[in-house]
Amino acid sequence: MYSFANMAAGSPLQINASFDVINPSTLQPAGSAPLASVSDLERAVAAAKAAFPAWSALTDGQRQAYCHQIADKLEAHHEELAAILTSEQGKPMGGTGSMFEIGGAIAWARYNASLEVPVEVLQDDDNGRIEMHRKPIGVVGSITPWNWPVMIAIWHIIPAIRTGNTVVNKPSPFTPLATLRMIELMNEVLPAGVVNSITGDNDIGAAISSHADIGKIVFTGSTPTGQKIMSSAAEGLKRLTLELGGNDAGIVLPDCDAKAIAAGLFWGAFINNGQTCAALKRLYVHDSIYDAVCEELTAFAASVKVGDGFAEGMELGPIQNRMQFDKVNQLVRGSIEAGGKVLCGGPVDDANTLFFPITLIATSSATDPLIHQEQFGPALPIIRYSDIDEVIRQANDNPNGLGGSVWTNDVEQFRAIASQLECGSVWRNKHGAIQPNAPFGGVKCSGVGVEFGQEGLLANTNIQVVYL
Repeated sequence: MYSFANMAAGSPLQINASFDVINPSTLQPAGSAPLASVSDLERAVAAAKAAFPAWSALTDGQRQAYCHQIADKLEAHHEELAAILTSEQGKPMGGTGSMFEIGGAIAWARYNASLEVPVEVLQDDDNGRIEMHRKPIGVVGSITPWNWPVMIAIWHIIPAIRTGNTVVNKPSPFTPLATLRMIELMNEVLPAGVVNSITGDNDIGAAISSHADIGKIVFTGSTPTGQKIMSSAAEGLKRLTLELGGNDAGIVLPDCDAKAIAAGLFWGAFINNGQTCAALKRLYVHDSIYDAVCEELTAFAASVKVGDGFAEGMELGPIQNRMQFDKVNQLVRGSIEAGGKVLCGGPVDDANTLFFPITLIATSSATDPLIHQEQFGPALPIIRYSDIDEVIRQANDNPNGLGGSVWTNDVEQFRAIASQLECGSVWRNKHGAIQPNAPFGGVKCSGVGVEFGQEGLLANTNIQVVYL
């Protein structure tokens, strides 16, 4: 049983109440986390505010060095953090599971540490010199989800502190443990108060998004919650980075070899058991190879091992929580009612498990909820098409716009289709392959702003133009 404290001003916060964190594989407690109150949040925010002047006054190189030390510290505790993560999130230790996630967190930390925060000269002539400086915002409130909890926390925290801000992080109550441990480790490296943590119910998140002493909110999660955060942040005109829901479409063109793309399609959709914002969630396949793609995907799915994340050789684990399990189950049932044909998997009647079978459904109905709503789980609708203009229209006919993919050997045709897709990222012959040097974010209801790369780093700053 794991138990970690909230951190404020470099020390554990004394909080008497706690809540259980459930292992979704066993449905037994994996540990407990502090049940903080809004008054506890006030202490964390006060600590971050107090640390800001000294932290922001450090040189750019000094903050770089601290971020590299964080990466070193996480690397030294790689396996420990992965084990905690598997116990609370359910994903396997190997493959693209917990060891992969912690490794990604370390890589993202190192990359952001390497970036520069430039002073840009806008003019330097007889009429004068004008410089554009980047200044930290202040205290950043970070609210993180349960699907990739550690890596997404790194995406929030490292760019914020790299640019001179301080942070208060609230992890999801479903998966707080590995994040709390990570922030404990960060506090072994950083000056007191630079990174603080708080765990609790929804009232904590609401208080963060409206807090007068927090200058920016960075949030990863559902669109409805993001909309609430945007509304409550409006009074203080807080800076916002919101990475919200996705319902990514993949379009398979007729020149593809079904067998050759099956693995890429599968993992584009089912990485992290489909619990990924930028996973492939709607697959459109040309009529000429539709049956072959369905056959190859079904065969590949049958070879994938699903089970307890600590068991040897597992590739996928359970759905992380009951609420999400029930949503996936309901959408699968709705798809069948709309005429969808189950190729493998299907709905689950057992209320005593969070394991959901890999589910592929051949469907075409305009009323199929599995097409039009984000499932965020291991179920994929496969839709037949014949007209490319019509399928582009269908791909765009959704309030979300996070990612999309086109599967083809024709690069020029890929470019032509990609330019018409309403989404923040488009991949060819893969899906969801994000990387730290490429900005990532959505359009429409999939978010506000970007993360990653120089653009994501500088989103944690305010511009000050200096006329010399």
